[in-house]
Amino acid sequence: MYFKDLGLSAELLRAVEKQGYSQATPIQQQAIPLVLQGKDLLAGAQTGTGKTAGFTLPVLQQLQDKYPAGQKSYPKVLVLTPTRELAAQVHESVRDYGCYLPFRSAVIFGGVSINPQKQKLIKGVDIVVATPGRLLDHVQQRSIDLSRIEILVLDEADRMLDMGFIHDIRKVLKIIPKQRQTLLFSATFSNDIKTLAAEFLQQPAQIQVTPENTATELVSQTVYPVDKKRKRELLAEKIGEENWQQVLIFTRTKHSANKLAEQLGKDGITSAAIHGNKSQGARTRALSDFKAGTVRALVATDIAARGIDIDKLPHVVNFELPNVPEDYIHRIGRTARAGQQGSAISLVCVDELKLLKDIEKLLGKPIEKVHAPGYDVDPSIKAEVIQNGSNRGSGRNQPSGRGRSQGRSRPGASGNSARPRTASGNRHPG
Repeated sequence: MYFKDLGLSAELLRAVEKQGYSQATPIQQQAIPLVLQGKDLLAGAQTGTGKTAGFTLPVLQQLQDKYPAGQKSYPKVLVLTPTRELAAQVHESVRDYGCYLPFRSAVIFGGVSINPQKQKLIKGVDIVVATPGRLLDHVQQRSIDLSRIEILVLDEADRMLDMGFIHDIRKVLKIIPKQRQTLLFSATFSNDIKTLAAEFLQQPAQIQVTPENTATELVSQTVYPVDKKRKRELLAEKIGEENWQQVLIFTRTKHSANKLAEQLGKDGITSAAIHGNKSQGARTRALSDFKAGTVRALVATDIAARGIDIDKLPHVVNFELPNVPEDYIHRIGRTARAGQQGSAISLVCVDELKLLKDIEKLLGKPIEKVHAPGYDVDPSIKAEVIQNGSNRGSGRNQPSGRGRSQGRSRPGASGNSARPRTASGNRHPG
């Protein structure tokens, strides 16, 4: 289905065309008409399915229908996201698709000075994209008025719940009008999400566009058994010998991310770490350098990687397996986007065999094991208990540093995050 068949205005179609898109993804085909009808929506969709455009376009259309000439700007639409990176990505979509419309937008999150955000809000905005903690700071300091919000979007709601934002979300929901349209997007339909939806959505339409717990078929997955102390050596060897120019590497903790980035640097591989303890400026620079190719290896924790959207990322490495099997799905979904092939390898030591078994159970099949020459596993090494790898951050305004404790799982993860191409070869908007 083409965007021109979805009831969008000439200005929005022009913006979509400017971004190089023509055909809508399944989530966009289903969500856009429902949102335009003013219905509440519970949508199961993962990053990479085009969900951001799935709510951004119809929300902008509704504003254009109601305020065709524009007017004094005040917050009418609120989008809540779990992390700074995702907030920035959503705000970029709002600007891109609204470039021919008179509406103003702002993105607000923690980890940066609050004063420039205040100045922008005081000047007047129509759409606010925010992380929950920093939004409540603005409410407390009376730099934002949420009393006339007409549309609320909860993006990646499952992740917000996992990160402990439920209390902040409830506070926000008490402030904004009860008469509103609410759109909830989640990669999973866990019991917690269903409870949240039942509490805050009014007779919502429900859609789910990807099969549950399914890894993208475009990703080749391989496990390399290796002793823990030799993981970095094997990783550096593969990057060098196979000439990987761009690889996203996952660790469980911030400390591991820093240590590995430093070690790879000493191996002659330009590297950077991205996690919740890094300043927003440092994280933005690292991601920009990675996309530009000046950094070959980006080492990330799970939550910091939310919002990383690179169309042609060829390699993802699990340097350490995640404690929660669903996070493996999210990790490997960073590659094989826009219809591209992708490769995901996991370096697995004896400590992680139980985690690997849980992941394979989630996938419903074993992952191919490859024994790298010269890296035979020492059978005398006994498995050690993996400590809590979530490495929780402190302070509600640093959401990207928070994680889940070991062993807490979320049923029903959705994992086919490959972004399909249009017939003309264009990638779909997301």
